[in-house]
Amino acid sequence: MRGDWYIFIAVAALVAIYVYASIFWCLFAYRRKTHENPETFTGNPTLEILYTAIPLVIVIGLFIVTYIVEMPVDHVLAQTPNRVAVTAFRWSWRFEYLEAGIATVGTPANPPALYLPVNRSTEIDLRSVDVTHSFWVPAFLFKRDAIPGMTNVFDLTPKRTGRFLARCAQFCGLEHASMAFLVNVVPDAAYDRFVASHGTALP
Repeated sequence: MRGDWYIFIAVAALVAIYVYASIFWCLFAYRRKTHENPETFTGNPTLEILYTAIPLVIVIGLFIVTYIVEMPVDHVLAQTPNRVAVTAFRWSWRFEYLEAGIATVGTPANPPALYLPVNRSTEIDLRSVDVTHSFWVPAFLFKRDAIPGMTNVFDLTPKRTGRFLARCAQFCGLEHASMAFLVNVVPDAAYDRFVASHGTALP
């Protein structure tokens, strides 16, 4: 995803450079030097077609690049060894490790931690029980909305271990700013120890 943004920034920068260069060139090249009226013209079909075709080609190209990048991101494996049901509520999170049969629940004062094994795919079943929230992990460049009445399913495959801050990215009420959680990406052995010793049994 990062490479996709770099492409967008580069294209936007080139367009901006061309536009501003054209503006300043016109200001200096065509500034009125006398009191005579400047020449006028009613149209330039070649230029008009060109100025329509070039932005269209740029938009189509960016769409294709985005489609190629986002398809793997949105792809969900048919089967994953780990499934976590993530439930957003005002104003915290509940993580249910379905295969292990355990759950952790947070509060605004005590944010929960989501544990993920490194280099292994985990299916996230994201839902909300009240209003629209957002599952956002800035370090992963990843965000998905938690919408009441539907389950948003996606896979996460973290590539490096560490502790990463995450939060709700949708304004959801008075304590929205406190609706944070941690994502702990750990080796397989540490993940197995966590599911064996943490959380409360699911009802």
